[in-house]
Amino acid sequence: MKILVINCGSSSIKYKLYEMDSKSVLAAGGIEKIGLPGSFLKATLPSGEKHIIEKDCPTHTEGIKLMFDTLTDPQIGAIKNLNEISAAGHRIVAGGIYTESQIVTPELLEGWKPYMELAPLHSPAHLKGYLAVKDMLPDLPQVFVFDTAFHQTMPPKAFMYALPYRYYTDMHIRRYGAHGTSHRYVTGRAGEFLGFDPKDVRMITCHIGNGASVSAIDHGRCVDTSMGLTPLEGVMMGTRTGDIDSSAILYIMEREKQTPEEAVDLLNKQSGVLGISGISSDMREIEEAVSRGDERAILAMEMYNYRIKKYIGAYAAVMGGVDVIVFTAGVGEHQPTMRSGALEGLEFLGIKLDLQKNAACNGDETIISAPDSKVTVAVIPTDEELLIASDTLKLVSQA
Repeated sequence: MKILVINCGSSSIKYKLYEMDSKSVLAAGGIEKIGLPGSFLKATLPSGEKHIIEKDCPTHTEGIKLMFDTLTDPQIGAIKNLNEISAAGHRIVAGGIYTESQIVTPELLEGWKPYMELAPLHSPAHLKGYLAVKDMLPDLPQVFVFDTAFHQTMPPKAFMYALPYRYYTDMHIRRYGAHGTSHRYVTGRAGEFLGFDPKDVRMITCHIGNGASVSAIDHGRCVDTSMGLTPLEGVMMGTRTGDIDSSAILYIMEREKQTPEEAVDLLNKQSGVLGISGISSDMREIEEAVSRGDERAILAMEMYNYRIKKYIGAYAAVMGGVDVIVFTAGVGEHQPTMRSGALEGLEFLGIKLDLQKNAACNGDETIISAPDSKVTVAVIPTDEELLIASDTLKLVSQA
């Protein structure tokens, strides 16, 4: 059975087509600059060969059509016709209180409406992608896989904010988290790789990329996560502040006469590693600047690692200890200095890193803790798309 996974952003569409019998990727690609001049599709074949197709895509509808045309192209396509696709699964950033993936129905769309505004940049694009597919393939089953679903096992003491209660009941303001699809995938994969049932251990999963979040997984259930109502809260990120005193934002807005939109841009796109270093949000460039002795790059790296360490320590306290720590995503999988920096000083928790294994690990699925470490530390590459495809297959098969 062939499952198409779609991830629509405000000006982009990423996709992967899976053959689920073998869990192999038949085709993958992405469309950039939707609604802007110079839009294009970059397709990657199973051989690794890449093709770029330049074509105007004023809306997501044209983007979806270009994607389908590419999938069925006689030269670089993966299928002969669209009828070979059994279902489409969509990544949905903000799912509110939905606790599991769902086949899309009119009732689901209506129930999802109150939570769309929690991700104003993403939700309209998700809906456009769904509608574009439905317009072209009206009978194709489609599934929403909510990035927030995995975190909905958090207890109220973890997900509530200390605001007047009416903001929770009237406006749905609470912690929802993000990256849940990734945290769920690596939780399950860590169990397979390390040979344990996630329900038997206390695990901390660290999804560290340009956006970053840390989750406490207590015997298979998420009990806390660092991102909040939106992906802005939590650890320091590439361009996001992470945790900050809200009064500091109000003070800046008042002094600089900023609008809410300008403040949102400041907090989400100008801050974090980029804001501190003044160099880049890319940790590879920061690491290079650190090697040259750049003081602001050094400060950015120290702040970045320190805040991850604080969350690891806090979540060990929440669960009464930790048995397994997993690093994943772009930085988590590929930057040994971040992993060692974030774990430095946590030996009192029973964490002992094998420095040679850590230094040698660059995106590999491997254990990087020492043999005598009481806590197993592993790097597990994430695969959110495969999890979305698996959820989609399960739901349409049951239906």
